[in-house]
Amino acid sequence: MTQQYGTVHVIKLGGRIIEDNAALEGVLDAVAGLNEAAILVHGGGDEASAVARMLGIEPVMVDGRRVTDAAMLDVAVMVYAGRVGKRLVAALAARGVRALGLTGADGDVLRARRRPVGTVDYGFVGDVIGVNTDLLGALLREGLLPVLAPLTHDGSGQLLNTNADTIAAEVCVALAATYDVHAYFCLDRPGVCLDAERPASVLPVIDTRRYAELVASGAISGGMLPKLRNAFAAQAAGARRVLLLRADALPAALAGASCVCTELRS
Repeated sequence: MTQQYGTVHVIKLGGRIIEDNAALEGVLDAVAGLNEAAILVHGGGDEASAVARMLGIEPVMVDGRRVTDAAMLDVAVMVYAGRVGKRLVAALAARGVRALGLTGADGDVLRARRRPVGTVDYGFVGDVIGVNTDLLGALLREGLLPVLAPLTHDGSGQLLNTNADTIAAEVCVALAATYDVHAYFCLDRPGVCLDAERPASVLPVIDTRRYAELVASGAISGGMLPKLRNAFAAQAAGARRVLLLRADALPAALAGASCVCTELRS
């Protein structure tokens, strides 16, 4: 019988939230107030794009995914593993949280395969093929909070840029057998909105059928597509609760209170 270890909250923060001091402070305060295990997965794409442009490198995106050549990979490592990741770790430490910033290469926690070239060559982009659940479990049981940067490795010395939503979903999938997983994908909007310009159009619940209808109609497109694909993967793997919500709703969600958000259903 598989041993169950309790609840773990997997929280994914996008780059826009990280750059919004008020929103980020609220998220970190809520995380610090948790009495249960948590894993934080962060992006930082906007900051990476800004740094790239400062260095004369023009970012390239296709369907919400970043094309990562060698120069852009260097920027991603500097920004994600350095500037963003360590700021988060330091901010959590200031709140009394024993956080540990990791890339996928650290402790071989996230291994990936470089994405094959298809209609698009994404360059040094990785698709996750393994999550080191033993290491993550050991860290959680020691009372540490892993802070995962969106970087993986291929086991042969090559770092790979990997979508943070994908990493959050793969961590949920891997841990769902031994933990009561709750997943939160924090956005700069209150969930899945039928009209991006109208926050009041948020869908409180979305299932796979409704998702397919919205994709077919074009109501969901761009970066929201991979985000929802990954969120549904977490839900299908057994995550007990999967929410897409604005950062300021996270404290209520973590406390189990009602909030404006989109909850995924099968």
